[in-house]
Amino acid sequence: MKTITVYVEGGGDTVTQQAELRSGFDALFRDLKNDASKKRISLRFVLRGSRRAAFLAFQNADTTRPQSINVLLVDAEGPLTGPVGDAAARTQHLAVRDKWPLPSESAARVHLMVQCMETWIVTDGDALGRFYGVGFAAHRLPQRRNLEDENKQDVFDKLSAATRDSTKGEYHKGRHAKHLLTRINPDHVARRCPHFDILRTWLADTLQLL
Repeated sequence: MKTITVYVEGGGDTVTQQAELRSGFDALFRDLKNDASKKRISLRFVLRGSRRAAFLAFQNADTTRPQSINVLLVDAEGPLTGPVGDAAARTQHLAVRDKWPLPSESAARVHLMVQCMETWIVTDGDALGRFYGVGFAAHRLPQRRNLEDENKQDVFDKLSAATRDSTKGEYHKGRHAKHLLTRINPDHVARRCPHFDILRTWLADTLQLL
């Protein structure tokens, strides 16, 4: 069976935590996973905890599993420079920030959550409202159209402010992210996070070519 394996930053330090967050990614990309299954292709999201662990797993897979299409997905941790959609700009960002040696031939397979995974989460205030319940303050979420322009710390601060007085309490990555990823609408994410749209389109195009 042909395989696309996406090595992702996040999920904490334990296998259980990583499996829980993986279920969130599986849900967020469920349409693509279904399309892959119809073509007898395995589209897998592998959570590796730290960003460096994700990078090393991706790097190792390119050496030991060249038959798989291996993909890296980590937080940008800050704004990107260069044209949106320029794969070389993504690898350059990681070369400067993390000192990661990424060969040019792997650039198309390197993707970023800009500026962090929570940027995806705050795109869908309706889904968050249904999860957090009474006391959720949607108006405190970031309001700009392109959420990738929102500073990472501001995303966290505004998400915390929006959820602090809710039934489920203030946003907690370990307890809440896995549930929120299953609920947010990926089309909302694509409209407000260009690099998510780039990843989703690249995966869809890759499936068509296999």
